[in-house]
Amino acid sequence: MSAPAPSVVAALESAGLDYRVIEHTAPVRSLAEAAAARGVEVVDVVKTLVVRRGEGDYLFVLVPGGRQICWPKLRTLLAVSRMSMPPADEAFAATGFERGTITPLGSSTAWPVVADLVIASRGEVTLGSGVHSVAVGVDARALLEAVGATIADVTELE
Repeated sequence: MSAPAPSVVAALESAGLDYRVIEHTAPVRSLAEAAAARGVEVVDVVKTLVVRRGEGDYLFVLVPGGRQICWPKLRTLLAVSRMSMPPADEAFAATGFERGTITPLGSSTAWPVVADLVIASRGEVTLGSGVHSVAVGVDARALLEAVGATIADVTELE
């Protein structure tokens, strides 16, 4: 059985978070397939996106499944006029994780975290584990507290 990245396991355990490891036994090609493979609703598949505010200045945005970043809302929250999604190699350099596995837990740098308020109302959510085909399930509120997330309305339906 595959396991989350060692840094992710260390972060989960250091934060005292109960978690479950979810291994995808087959490739998932959509959000619906990921939710089915994890045994959760689509909204409970949380995407961790890396956003660049400026040179060497990043943050994580936690986005529930079926939603996307609403850039005007995020810019207003952060009081910035420009932000972008860095290319995959830059996101890897900033986090130590490949795109599709990124998580704020155990990242090589503890960037600030913004979480959409929908996540705060959920029970268990699932997110990347630093390893392809492996996710972790954690209590949403405990996760947000552990990563010191700013909780705000920053997404819209896809």
